[in-house]
Amino acid sequence: MSMETPTSSTVELWAGVECTVNRVGERYFDQLERSGHDWRVDDLDRLAELGVRSVRYPILWERTAAGDWSWADERLGQLHFLHLRPIVGLLHHGSGPPTTSLTDPDFTHKFSAFAGSVAARYPWVDAYTPINEPLTTARFSGLYGHWYPHGRDGRTFVRILLNQCRGTALAMAAIRAHNPSAQLVQTEDLGKVYSTEVLSYQADFENLRRWLSIDLLCGRVDSRHPLWKYLLQEGASEAELEEFCLRPCPPDILGFNYYLTSERFLDDRLDLYPAALKGGNGRHAYVDIEAVRGREAGIAGAEVLLREAWERYGLPLALTEVHLGCTREEQLRWFVEVYEAALAIRRSGVDIRAVTAWAVFGTFGWRTLVSGDDDHYEPGVFDLRAPQPRPTILARLIRTLSANAPFEHPVLAAPGWWHRPERLYIPIEQVSSKPVSSSYPVILIVGATGTLGQAFARICEERGLVYCLVGRSQMDIAEPTSVHRTLNQLKPWAVINAAGYVRVDEAEQESERCFRENTTGPAVLAAACAERGIALIAFSSDLVFDGKKSSPYLETDLVRPLNIYGKSKAAAETLVLEAFPDALVVRTSAFFGPWDTCNFLTLCFKTLAADQVVFASGDVFISPTYVPDLVHACLDLLIDGERGIWHLANQGSLSWAAFARQAAQLANISMGRIEEYASDYAHSALRPHYSVLGSERGLPLPPLEQALSHYVRVGLY
Repeated sequence: MSMETPTSSTVELWAGVECTVNRVGERYFDQLERSGHDWRVDDLDRLAELGVRSVRYPILWERTAAGDWSWADERLGQLHFLHLRPIVGLLHHGSGPPTTSLTDPDFTHKFSAFAGSVAARYPWVDAYTPINEPLTTARFSGLYGHWYPHGRDGRTFVRILLNQCRGTALAMAAIRAHNPSAQLVQTEDLGKVYSTEVLSYQADFENLRRWLSIDLLCGRVDSRHPLWKYLLQEGASEAELEEFCLRPCPPDILGFNYYLTSERFLDDRLDLYPAALKGGNGRHAYVDIEAVRGREAGIAGAEVLLREAWERYGLPLALTEVHLGCTREEQLRWFVEVYEAALAIRRSGVDIRAVTAWAVFGTFGWRTLVSGDDDHYEPGVFDLRAPQPRPTILARLIRTLSANAPFEHPVLAAPGWWHRPERLYIPIEQVSSKPVSSSYPVILIVGATGTLGQAFARICEERGLVYCLVGRSQMDIAEPTSVHRTLNQLKPWAVINAAGYVRVDEAEQESERCFRENTTGPAVLAAACAERGIALIAFSSDLVFDGKKSSPYLETDLVRPLNIYGKSKAAAETLVLEAFPDALVVRTSAFFGPWDTCNFLTLCFKTLAADQVVFASGDVFISPTYVPDLVHACLDLLIDGERGIWHLANQGSLSWAAFARQAAQLANISMGRIEEYASDYAHSALRPHYSVLGSERGLPLPPLEQALSHYVRVGLY
């Protein structure tokens, strides 16, 4: 549940802003524009509030080539004012402005001239990463064809690699002409390759190649180097290789970027994998997948790989990118695991200086290697799906570690998914994985028979979050004795109250029962959680509103329920937050999902399949909510420690009838038998004609169309 307390003499915390400007064909994809950091200068105050003292920060060639230095002047000036040391990056997975390319014979001189201009303008900057991950960029641009100039051969790869490494050396010479003490913080991916026996020769080659950019900068690539002949065969000249030996430019700090995808596994057993994964080298066909997915032993881990780098070079080290695009608890587990690996090797005598919280503001499109219009967002230390960047639990982690204080969170007791059996692409018996033990801190989920309770249990299982799902027979939330007994027995760190009375029309005749389950019970539970300091999620509804607005309801809008059900939920909100101000109260709307048979869409599809008419309201507008999206967002907010009222619904609004038609269209089902009716004549309980939920706190759920696509793709209806 906790990690050891670092000391000020151990490993620093750095921060980094994902800033890739990669070129695909004639298009540039700029992470700073996608994230909005391009215009949010107050982001720098957020970095300072994390307690870090150094920041990997971009002053990129592509963005400054036209001669406009205003952005760079403002940002570096503010960093200087905030006493944040910038480690300035000049080219980040990029290929430069349109007047050059990574294969341009004049690339090195053009780039070094730009570097000199930066150093002349900001002579106080004393740390640079001229080119981020030159080997990785050479692979993606010269071998795999993802980025410009889209090469797919060894000669293009080698030319790009040599240009970048020589460009780095010349850039540092130009920088040091203005600041002789400027440090080179050279980054590269901390990768390693494993394989089946048949492919050991390919793995051996790639494990030599993984060091090539650093070997070149350190002047190690001479005629005795195992890749000397390979480089010559792929177009390098002896003279340019010898130039690296004559004028080496070793890093002052050797920075490694480490991801779960950094370690690879090559497998020639093609029958085990889908055809889409198959590739090869001309000699053998094989798949190249993440070692964590294909290798029984899993990854070696940061500690092992950093020791290999230390033993090879003996240079000061830093982890310059640590990020995981995953659920919040896994992001937390990953960073803590890597940070503790750095502490361990520091104690053993390895000179490791820092661990970097990378992608502080998250990343866009990296699941498709930023090679197109994919805007899939991965939050980082801050979540941008809010009016202003919202600190996640990672922000508290970085602030705590920067202050040399111990950090604790219940989710750290359980292993990350990369240590669990489900990590493997092909299941293997007797895998040595860390189990998720029932002795770990537990989340108590109340509502065993309901759609929401069942969904929370399913997704907690997937996410490695230990839970206990209870129904009324195990705990009656309206009975204080029952609640106290259960909480004392299970000692949960969090409670999710997914129970309640849900029959809106019947509530008009069963008001006492409705209020007992929806109001009294949540208030009793909230008081008990407050007494013990247990985190709590409670659920409310869009039916607390009267529908008089014509724009989405926000968290601060006044509640005016029209029916008994809505009144019970509105009263519960007040009582829960009075008893426990730190509770998280989630208003949501119109569930649909893949796991229950009673939601509106599933019933619609069954009715249409039976060639019967679907009757749906055409005058009531809602914001339908995909249950898996809702549950994931709730768990992330719970782990982040969010409190108060949040509106959580998929982004979009439409009538019930339009909802049915849109879903049917996506599922290629005829919409001809969907008929509208007027809602006022169909229900005993009044409904608001407009109860669409918006938010002034954040929008962590994806657009409705995306949610519907997921629902249709699962196809369990």
